[in-house]
Amino acid sequence: MSRADRSAGSEEQGGSEGRGGSGGRGGSGGRGGSGGRGGSGIGRRRFLGYVLAAPTLVTAAEIGSAPEASAGVPAAAGPAVELPSGDITDLVDLNDVLTLAALPTSNLITIEVNKDGTVSFALPRAEVGQGITTSTAMLIAEEMDVPLARVRVTLADARPELAFNQFTGASNTTIATFTPVRVAAAVARGRLLDAAAVVLGAAVKDLTLKAGVVTDLVGGSIGIGALAEKAASGAPRRVSVALKERGEFTVIGTPQNRVDALAAVTGRKKFAMDLAVPDALPTMVCRPPTVNGKVGSVTNLEQVRAMPGVTDVVPVSTGVAVRARTFGRCIDAVRALKVSWQAGSAEGKSDESVREELRRAELPMGLPAVTPTVEATFTFAFRSNSALETNCAIADVRSDRAEIWSGLKAPIVAKAAVAARLGMLPSAVTVHVTEGGGSFGRKLFFDAALEAAEISQKMRKPVKLMWHRADDSRQGRTHPMATSRVRAAYLGSTVLSYKQRHTSVATDLSHGLGEVFTALAAKLPVGDVGFSETFFQLSQNMPYDFGVHSRLLSETDKGFNTGSMRGVYSPDVVCARELVVDALASKMGKDPYRFRQDFLRDVRARAVLDKVAEVGKWGRPMPAGTAQGIAFHSEYHSASAVLVEIDCRPETVNRPVRDGVAGPRVTRAVCAVDVGLCVNPRGLEAQMMGGLMDGIAQTLTSSLHLRDGHFLEASWDNYFYTRQWNTPPELDIIVMPTTTGKPGGAGELGVAASMAAVACAYGRATGTMPTSFPINHATLSFEPKPTVPPVPASPTDGMEHVR
Repeated sequence: MSRADRSAGSEEQGGSEGRGGSGGRGGSGGRGGSGGRGGSGIGRRRFLGYVLAAPTLVTAAEIGSAPEASAGVPAAAGPAVELPSGDITDLVDLNDVLTLAALPTSNLITIEVNKDGTVSFALPRAEVGQGITTSTAMLIAEEMDVPLARVRVTLADARPELAFNQFTGASNTTIATFTPVRVAAAVARGRLLDAAAVVLGAAVKDLTLKAGVVTDLVGGSIGIGALAEKAASGAPRRVSVALKERGEFTVIGTPQNRVDALAAVTGRKKFAMDLAVPDALPTMVCRPPTVNGKVGSVTNLEQVRAMPGVTDVVPVSTGVAVRARTFGRCIDAVRALKVSWQAGSAEGKSDESVREELRRAELPMGLPAVTPTVEATFTFAFRSNSALETNCAIADVRSDRAEIWSGLKAPIVAKAAVAARLGMLPSAVTVHVTEGGGSFGRKLFFDAALEAAEISQKMRKPVKLMWHRADDSRQGRTHPMATSRVRAAYLGSTVLSYKQRHTSVATDLSHGLGEVFTALAAKLPVGDVGFSETFFQLSQNMPYDFGVHSRLLSETDKGFNTGSMRGVYSPDVVCARELVVDALASKMGKDPYRFRQDFLRDVRARAVLDKVAEVGKWGRPMPAGTAQGIAFHSEYHSASAVLVEIDCRPETVNRPVRDGVAGPRVTRAVCAVDVGLCVNPRGLEAQMMGGLMDGIAQTLTSSLHLRDGHFLEASWDNYFYTRQWNTPPELDIIVMPTTTGKPGGAGELGVAASMAAVACAYGRATGTMPTSFPINHATLSFEPKPTVPPVPASPTDGMEHVR
């Protein structure tokens, strides 16, 4: 069950456009022509935009040069911190950096009105299931007063000139695009009203634009499609516009179904593997048995080339590539190849050896405290970064040019990397961004695009490359193994200091901030350390009044293919912190919820915590072996709290589950989320549900087991993401009323608090603080599949399990 607790008219803190007053819409709804809304109005901010030279109406925002530019950037004002913490994130966080970096190129992102009455926008971000095409369409529909169904949001090809403005990460899309998209839409609206005034012979103030139709006072009307050419400009024109105030919103803040929902459930939605690129045949790679092993020799290359349906077999940098008529033929050929492999980058390593390596890299905690302390060390296993859609890309490489299709969150960096791999100029490489079926951060990397380009160049033919699920689990991106050491000193009812030292297998951040220069800096031998530490500090915060506090990151071992899985450092860091918070509450004889309420520094933080405690009935009597857990997390101008109930009784933990681990079960979850201004509450609920399932999985069940240089998991059937038997039957998602009036980050927000709440509940139910995650990691509940051949045999249809 999901529940949204919203107050649609809530205006607590004033919006980013102000709350206005007089001087609203002119006449019966006209908001001015190219100048935007009629009247200036108290609190109305004006923005600059452009009408561009084009056959039909094309508009863009100019944010960087307007005095009002700061309205597009999250401000420090609002219901904010009551006590200074000394955190850099109180002043600027990673999201702020990305938003500011994107502003100068906002005028390169355009909205076009088409003659059929639709509105087109090429979003320079990646849609990977998070729903940003829907929320972006809502922004346009709101400012232009056109039906949501008539807004067409597609994904932009790689455009290096956009620099930082084509990077999907750090929950930044809605924050960074919120104002620029609306400004461009408002410019279009004003221009359409100007053109309609000429056609209808009426004053702009006497016109109303609603549902894509302009109407005058005497009943005359004209659709925006008929105005598309008339409103166009032969030369660029700079105009000033005012945006809608929050009280005028009719689309933003209302629950909307995803614009691609029907296509997704009917199979009509197009992902990379659905594209019909001429002559691009199915292609797969025979991969090494250990992480990043290399081809030594192939003894039966010619025999495999002669197999039915096989067109090409070539050694490449990552293995041996096979191109065939069908993916089934590719699998047959991959399984038939006889390859001798050279050692990989993690040869001989295991969970135990990596854990010891992390221990040696841990930074000192400093001198022991002279007051009582709570100290603990937490270990977090490797986790798979495989999305539901396996890694894939299409490449058509010719002698003088190349064309790539793939789901990419950093397409500018991908374009440059592909060009370098092929020995071409970047201008010769075209990179198309396709919608992706999930990501978890996986698509920040373009491994498949690079590999497909290399294979296509060597075969001199177009290829449709798909990784096998075993490839993704064993050679794909993983969330690195990490430890987190915490020491909190206290005296009486005061927490005097809090230190956290997080040590991790190196997280690959070579995608930088989405453009070439930071990507290069992140790859430098010393630059990568500084980049990781900067990323760490700008993405973490201390929400509690815990006196003097510090956090430091140490990374080691670059022999693994790692990546920024949803939340990057936050889930592990916050899980460790919240468990220590529970321990501190216990030492001081306080209730865990009341303790957090006393020490949280922010009113929004206390509000979400109070809400989950209220809805979840915190403190209600529960049977032995069951318990509640509560946790808090804030990031990127948003706050979330989660309350869960867990059942750790033997009859639950030991219940039989076929080919899996049952373990404890979360029986109820309540999540309250405050993102400032929520564009689409229904989409936000879905984001929080997904984050909750991530959190449950990372605490209880999901991990990779490293043995002899390879991961044992080889598919989703033995990688235990949250399954139906571990999904809470009762679930409440509460979207808090608008607070700041500006959108905050949501994509990663739900994971950390969920993971921590489940861990805290487990500790209270069992009487022992968990320190190793996931809790069932020591239990190997499946028979590992062979690494040679690397692709396991296709499973049976499972009919023997039907009862």
